[in-house]
Amino acid sequence: MEISPNLFGLPKEESAYEILSRSYHGLLDPELGFIIAICDIIEVGPGKIIHGSAGTFHPVTFTVLTYTPMMHEIVEGEVVELVDFGAFIRLGPSDGLCHITQISQDKLNFENVNARFTSAETGKSLEVGDLVRSRVIVVSVGSGRSGKIGLTMRQPFLGKIDYIQEELEAIYNAASKGTTTAAPKPKGKKKEA
Repeated sequence: MEISPNLFGLPKEESAYEILSRSYHGLLDPELGFIIAICDIIEVGPGKIIHGSAGTFHPVTFTVLTYTPMMHEIVEGEVVELVDFGAFIRLGPSDGLCHITQISQDKLNFENVNARFTSAETGKSLEVGDLVRSRVIVVSVGSGRSGKIGLTMRQPFLGKIDYIQEELEAIYNAASKGTTTAAPKPKGKKKEA
């Protein structure tokens, strides 16, 4: 790590923390995942001066907090953007994309004016600011600041948190009345074997 002359007055650990935070925060490393924060500066070694450079160069040992999305992992996040092809969901250090075909079992319409998806069948909607639960179905890790996370909300107990709560309450009420209610079954065509 290079410490520039404008940071010479600070303790080496403070300089290292500032420089490393600027350099690594938000990066995507193929082995570590998304680098969320620099946690601790363990050691800043002795500096070396290299001809033609005003700064000093130091070996540094430090710890980082990372997030690596795993296939099939259940994640919760906030809808931060809706476009005609899907919903972008904030998952902490990164956004995931839930394609329109993966948002719901229902046929959805995108309302450009209101920036929301609506279902004519159920009247349910998805808007910016909604909290959702989804499953990771695609992880494409690049390098630098690139990477893609694909999500689905088409499985039981995934989707908008408010609607999941309604489903759970219906199951609880049915169970308390002595009737049995199974988990919602995916819609679709049955294939004959």
